[in-house]
Amino acid sequence: MRRQLIVLALAASAAATAGAGLTARWIMSDEPDRKTGVQAGATGPVGKDGTAAVARRPLDTARLRQTVRAYNAQRPGKAGVMAVDLRTGRSFGENEKGRFVSASIMKVDILTGLLLRRQNDRRGLSESEKDLARQMIRESDNSAADALYAESGYGSGIREANRRLGLTETTPFQTSWGSSLTSPADQVRLLTSLAGNGPLGPPGREYVLGLMGTVLREQAWGVSAAARPGERVALKNGWTPVREQGHGWTINSIGRITGPDHDFLVAVCSGENPTMEDGVTTVEHMADLVVSTMRQ
Repeated sequence: MRRQLIVLALAASAAATAGAGLTARWIMSDEPDRKTGVQAGATGPVGKDGTAAVARRPLDTARLRQTVRAYNAQRPGKAGVMAVDLRTGRSFGENEKGRFVSASIMKVDILTGLLLRRQNDRRGLSESEKDLARQMIRESDNSAADALYAESGYGSGIREANRRLGLTETTPFQTSWGSSLTSPADQVRLLTSLAGNGPLGPPGREYVLGLMGTVLREQAWGVSAAARPGERVALKNGWTPVREQGHGWTINSIGRITGPDHDFLVAVCSGENPTMEDGVTTVEHMADLVVSTMRQ
Protein backbone atom coordinates (compact mmCIF):
# COMPACT_ATOMS: atom_id res chain seq x y z
CA MET A 1 0.00 0.00 0.00
CA ARG A 2 1.44 3.38 -0.93
CA ARG A 3 2.31 5.75 1.86
CA GLN A 4 -0.28 8.52 2.12
CA LEU A 5 -0.14 12.07 3.44
CA ILE A 6 -3.18 13.84 4.87
CA VAL A 7 -3.12 17.43 3.65
CA LEU A 8 -5.28 20.21 5.06
CA ALA A 9 -7.58 21.97 2.61
CA LEU A 10 -10.77 23.98 2.86
CA ALA A 11 -13.93 22.16 1.87
CA ALA A 12 -15.89 23.34 -1.14
CA SER A 13 -18.22 26.26 -0.55
CA ALA A 14 -21.11 23.91 -1.17
CA ALA A 15 -20.41 22.33 2.18
CA ALA A 16 -21.85 25.43 3.77
CA THR A 17 -25.24 24.35 2.49
CA ALA A 18 -25.08 20.61 2.99
CA GLY A 19 -22.53 20.30 5.79
CA ALA A 20 -21.43 23.59 7.26
CA GLY A 21 -18.11 23.68 9.02
CA LEU A 22 -16.51 20.71 7.26
CA THR A 23 -12.74 21.00 6.88
CA ALA A 24 -11.34 18.48 4.43
CA ARG A 25 -8.11 16.60 4.99
CA TRP A 26 -7.76 15.27 1.50
CA ILE A 27 -5.90 12.00 1.05
CA MET A 28 -2.91 12.70 -1.17
CA SER A 29 0.23 10.79 -2.07
CA ASP A 30 3.52 12.43 -1.11
CA GLU A 31 6.10 10.12 -2.69
CA PRO A 32 7.91 10.34 -6.06
CA ASP A 33 6.11 8.19 -8.61
CA ARG A 34 7.89 4.84 -8.68
CA LYS A 35 6.74 4.28 -12.26
CA THR A 36 7.95 7.60 -13.68
CA GLY A 37 10.24 9.15 -11.07
CA VAL A 38 8.20 12.37 -11.26
CA GLN A 39 7.67 14.41 -8.10
CA ALA A 40 4.19 15.41 -7.01
CA GLY A 41 2.89 18.42 -8.92
CA ALA A 42 5.12 17.99 -11.97
CA THR A 43 3.35 18.36 -15.31
CA GLY A 44 4.11 17.99 -18.97
CA PRO A 45 3.06 20.13 -21.95
CA VAL A 46 -0.14 22.08 -21.36
CA GLY A 47 -3.06 21.85 -23.77
CA LYS A 48 -5.53 24.57 -24.82
CA ASP A 49 -7.84 23.74 -21.94
CA GLY A 50 -5.09 24.30 -19.38
CA THR A 51 -4.61 20.61 -18.58
CA ALA A 52 -1.51 18.59 -19.39
CA ALA A 53 -1.54 17.25 -22.94
CA VAL A 54 -0.62 13.59 -23.07
CA ALA A 55 -0.41 11.42 -26.17
CA ARG A 56 -2.06 8.04 -25.59
CA ARG A 57 -2.41 4.92 -27.66
CA PRO A 58 -5.80 3.16 -27.77
CA LEU A 59 -6.60 1.14 -24.67
CA ASP A 60 -6.10 -2.57 -25.35
CA THR A 61 -9.10 -3.79 -23.38
CA ALA A 62 -8.70 -7.38 -24.52
CA ARG A 63 -5.16 -7.56 -23.22
CA LEU A 64 -6.09 -5.83 -19.97
CA ARG A 65 -9.00 -8.21 -19.47
CA GLN A 66 -6.68 -11.16 -20.00
CA THR A 67 -4.25 -9.75 -17.45
CA VAL A 68 -6.96 -9.12 -14.86
CA ARG A 69 -8.44 -12.60 -15.35
CA ALA A 70 -5.00 -14.19 -15.00
CA TYR A 71 -4.49 -12.34 -11.72
CA ASN A 72 -7.93 -13.30 -10.41
CA ALA A 73 -7.36 -16.94 -11.33
CA GLN A 74 -4.43 -17.20 -8.94
CA ARG A 75 -6.13 -15.30 -6.11
CA PRO A 76 -8.50 -16.78 -3.50
CA GLY A 77 -12.10 -15.66 -3.69
CA LYS A 78 -13.81 -13.74 -6.46
CA ALA A 79 -13.64 -10.13 -7.61
CA GLY A 80 -14.96 -7.59 -10.09
CA VAL A 81 -13.79 -4.16 -11.19
CA MET A 82 -15.14 -1.15 -13.07
CA ALA A 83 -13.22 2.02 -13.88
CA VAL A 84 -13.97 5.15 -15.91
CA ASP A 85 -11.72 8.10 -16.71
CA LEU A 86 -13.91 11.19 -17.05
CA ARG A 87 -11.07 13.11 -18.76
CA THR A 88 -10.27 10.64 -21.54
CA GLY A 89 -13.57 8.76 -21.78
CA ARG A 90 -11.79 5.44 -21.31
CA SER A 91 -13.56 2.71 -19.38
CA PHE A 92 -12.91 -0.88 -18.41
CA GLY A 93 -14.83 -3.58 -16.63
CA GLU A 94 -14.24 -7.20 -15.68
CA ASN A 95 -17.04 -9.03 -13.87
CA GLU A 96 -18.40 -5.53 -13.40
CA LYS A 97 -21.98 -6.82 -13.23
CA GLY A 98 -21.12 -9.44 -10.62
CA ARG A 99 -23.16 -9.17 -7.44
CA PHE A 100 -21.35 -8.71 -4.14
CA VAL A 101 -22.39 -8.09 -0.56
CA SER A 102 -22.07 -4.33 -0.16
CA ALA A 103 -20.81 -4.03 3.43
CA SER A 104 -19.91 -0.41 4.24
CA ILE A 105 -19.65 0.96 0.70
CA MET A 106 -23.46 1.05 1.02
CA LYS A 107 -23.00 4.05 3.31
CA VAL A 108 -22.34 6.31 0.31
CA ASP A 109 -25.67 5.19 -1.17
CA ILE A 110 -27.39 5.81 2.16
CA LEU A 111 -26.10 9.37 2.44
CA THR A 112 -26.86 10.15 -1.19
CA GLY A 113 -30.39 8.80 -0.78
CA LEU A 114 -30.97 10.84 2.37
CA LEU A 115 -29.71 14.02 0.69
CA LEU A 116 -32.06 13.40 -2.23
CA ARG A 117 -34.95 13.03 0.21
CA ARG A 118 -34.02 16.26 1.98
CA GLN A 119 -33.57 18.00 -1.37
CA ASN A 120 -37.11 17.00 -2.33
CA ASP A 121 -38.28 18.51 0.96
CA ARG A 122 -36.28 21.66 0.17
CA ARG A 123 -34.24 21.49 3.33
CA GLY A 124 -30.76 20.40 4.31
CA LEU A 125 -29.51 17.96 6.87
CA SER A 126 -30.01 18.77 10.52
CA GLU A 127 -26.96 19.29 12.70
CA SER A 128 -27.43 15.85 14.24
CA GLU A 129 -27.71 14.29 10.78
CA LYS A 130 -24.50 16.04 9.69
CA ASP A 131 -22.74 14.65 12.73
CA LEU A 132 -24.03 11.15 11.93
CA ALA A 133 -22.98 11.54 8.29
CA ARG A 134 -19.43 12.44 9.32
CA GLN A 135 -19.26 9.42 11.62
CA MET A 136 -20.74 7.12 8.97
CA ILE A 137 -18.42 8.08 6.10
CA ARG A 138 -15.22 9.23 7.81
CA GLU A 139 -15.18 6.64 10.61
CA SER A 140 -17.44 3.99 9.01
CA ASP A 141 -19.58 3.98 12.15
CA ASN A 142 -22.32 1.35 11.85
CA SER A 143 -24.64 2.84 14.46
CA ALA A 144 -24.63 6.14 12.57
CA ALA A 145 -25.45 4.23 9.39
CA ASP A 146 -28.37 2.48 11.13
CA ALA A 147 -29.82 5.85 12.13
CA LEU A 148 -29.41 7.44 8.70
CA TYR A 149 -30.75 4.33 6.93
CA ALA A 150 -33.94 4.78 8.94
CA GLU A 151 -34.06 8.49 8.01
CA SER A 152 -33.57 7.51 4.35
CA GLY A 153 -36.63 5.24 4.44
CA TYR A 154 -34.74 1.97 4.89
CA GLY A 155 -34.45 -0.31 1.86
CA SER A 156 -37.55 1.01 0.10
CA GLY A 157 -36.34 4.60 0.40
CA ILE A 158 -32.88 3.80 -0.97
CA ARG A 159 -34.44 1.70 -3.71
CA GLU A 160 -36.41 4.74 -4.87
CA ALA A 161 -33.30 6.92 -4.70
CA ASN A 162 -31.36 4.35 -6.73
CA ARG A 163 -34.03 4.40 -9.41
CA ARG A 164 -33.38 8.13 -9.82
CA LEU A 165 -29.63 7.57 -9.74
CA GLY A 166 -29.79 4.89 -12.44
CA LEU A 167 -28.55 2.05 -10.23
CA THR A 168 -30.05 -1.14 -11.67
CA GLU A 169 -27.94 -3.84 -10.01
CA THR A 170 -28.17 -2.83 -6.35
CA THR A 171 -30.64 -4.53 -4.02
CA PRO A 172 -30.94 -2.72 -0.67
CA PHE A 173 -31.97 -5.02 2.19
CA GLN A 174 -34.93 -3.54 4.02
CA THR A 175 -33.26 -3.11 7.41
CA SER A 176 -29.77 -4.66 7.19
CA TRP A 177 -28.02 -2.17 4.91
CA GLY A 178 -24.70 -4.06 5.04
CA SER A 179 -26.32 -7.16 3.58
CA SER A 180 -27.40 -5.29 0.45
CA LEU A 181 -26.14 -6.56 -2.89
CA THR A 182 -24.44 -4.40 -5.50
CA SER A 183 -22.06 -4.51 -8.47
CA PRO A 184 -18.90 -2.59 -9.44
CA ALA A 185 -20.79 -1.16 -12.43
CA ASP A 186 -23.55 0.22 -10.21
CA GLN A 187 -21.03 1.70 -7.82
CA VAL A 188 -19.39 3.58 -10.70
CA ARG A 189 -22.85 4.80 -11.74
CA LEU A 190 -23.27 6.16 -8.22
CA LEU A 191 -19.85 7.83 -8.34
CA THR A 192 -20.65 9.26 -11.77
CA SER A 193 -23.81 10.85 -10.41
CA LEU A 194 -21.75 12.43 -7.62
CA ALA A 195 -18.97 13.62 -9.94
CA GLY A 196 -21.27 14.91 -12.69
CA ASN A 197 -24.79 16.11 -13.29
CA GLY A 198 -26.84 13.65 -11.25
CA PRO A 199 -30.23 14.25 -9.64
CA LEU A 200 -28.56 15.41 -6.43
CA GLY A 201 -27.62 19.08 -6.64
CA PRO A 202 -24.01 20.35 -6.55
CA PRO A 203 -24.00 21.15 -2.81
CA GLY A 204 -25.04 17.60 -1.92
CA ARG A 205 -22.68 15.98 -4.42
CA GLU A 206 -19.70 17.95 -3.17
CA TYR A 207 -20.65 17.25 0.43
CA VAL A 208 -20.61 13.47 -0.10
CA LEU A 209 -17.31 13.54 -2.01
CA GLY A 210 -15.85 15.89 0.60
CA LEU A 211 -16.57 13.39 3.37
CA MET A 212 -15.14 10.58 1.24
CA GLY A 213 -11.97 12.64 0.92
CA THR A 214 -11.57 12.79 4.70
CA VAL A 215 -11.79 9.16 5.82
CA LEU A 216 -9.61 8.16 8.74
CA ARG A 217 -6.01 7.49 7.75
CA GLU A 218 -6.23 3.83 8.76
CA GLN A 219 -9.17 3.40 6.37
CA ALA A 220 -7.45 5.07 3.41
CA TRP A 221 -6.60 1.80 1.69
CA GLY A 222 -8.23 0.28 -1.38
CA VAL A 223 -8.53 2.29 -4.59
CA SER A 224 -6.04 4.80 -3.16
CA ALA A 225 -3.33 2.29 -4.12
CA ALA A 226 -3.87 3.42 -7.73
CA ALA A 227 -3.21 7.11 -7.00
CA ARG A 228 -0.11 8.93 -8.23
CA PRO A 229 1.78 11.63 -6.30
CA GLY A 230 -0.26 14.78 -5.77
CA GLU A 231 -3.58 13.27 -6.84
CA ARG A 232 -6.59 13.64 -4.56
CA VAL A 233 -8.53 10.58 -3.46
CA ALA A 234 -12.11 10.37 -2.21
CA LEU A 235 -13.08 6.84 -1.20
CA LYS A 236 -15.19 4.54 0.93
CA ASN A 237 -14.30 0.97 1.81
CA GLY A 238 -16.38 -1.94 3.01
CA TRP A 239 -15.22 -5.05 4.85
CA THR A 240 -17.08 -7.78 6.71
CA PRO A 241 -16.97 -11.53 7.30
CA VAL A 242 -19.92 -13.18 5.55
CA ARG A 243 -21.86 -16.09 7.02
CA GLU A 244 -25.46 -16.21 5.77
CA GLN A 245 -24.74 -14.92 2.24
CA GLY A 246 -21.70 -17.05 1.55
CA HIS A 247 -18.40 -17.45 3.34
CA GLY A 248 -15.11 -15.67 3.88
CA TRP A 249 -14.61 -11.91 3.78
CA THR A 250 -16.25 -9.32 1.57
CA ILE A 251 -13.76 -6.52 0.83
CA ASN A 252 -14.87 -3.60 -1.35
CA SER A 253 -13.47 -0.19 -2.26
CA ILE A 254 -14.99 2.63 -4.31
CA GLY A 255 -13.62 6.07 -5.01
CA ARG A 256 -12.47 8.93 -7.18
CA ILE A 257 -8.84 9.71 -8.07
CA THR A 258 -8.36 13.22 -9.45
CA GLY A 259 -5.18 14.61 -11.00
CA PRO A 260 -4.10 17.05 -13.73
CA ASP A 261 -4.52 14.52 -16.55
CA HIS A 262 -7.13 12.11 -15.24
CA ASP A 263 -10.35 11.85 -13.25
CA PHE A 264 -10.88 8.19 -12.39
CA LEU A 265 -13.99 6.66 -10.88
CA VAL A 266 -13.14 3.18 -9.62
CA ALA A 267 -15.02 0.37 -7.91
CA VAL A 268 -13.50 -2.97 -6.93
CA CYS A 269 -15.64 -5.57 -5.14
CA SER A 270 -14.52 -8.94 -3.83
CA GLY A 271 -15.94 -11.86 -1.90
CA GLU A 272 -15.07 -15.25 -0.42
CA ASN A 273 -11.65 -14.00 0.69
CA PRO A 274 -10.08 -16.28 3.35
CA THR A 275 -8.92 -13.25 5.34
CA MET A 276 -9.39 -9.50 5.29
CA GLU A 277 -5.73 -9.10 4.30
CA ASP A 278 -6.25 -11.34 1.26
CA GLY A 279 -9.17 -9.22 0.15
CA VAL A 280 -7.34 -5.92 0.61
CA THR A 281 -4.41 -7.23 -1.42
CA THR A 282 -6.72 -8.30 -4.25
CA VAL A 283 -8.67 -5.03 -4.28
CA GLU A 284 -5.59 -2.82 -4.22
CA HIS A 285 -3.74 -4.76 -6.89
CA MET A 286 -6.74 -4.80 -9.22
CA ALA A 287 -7.33 -1.07 -8.78
CA ASP A 288 -3.67 -0.26 -9.47
CA LEU A 289 -3.45 -2.68 -12.39
CA VAL A 290 -6.50 -1.30 -14.18
CA VAL A 291 -5.89 2.39 -13.49
CA SER A 292 -2.19 2.20 -14.36
CA THR A 293 -3.04 0.62 -17.73
CA MET A 294 -5.74 3.21 -18.44
CA ARG A 295 -3.21 5.99 -17.85
CA GLN A 296 -0.99 4.92 -20.74
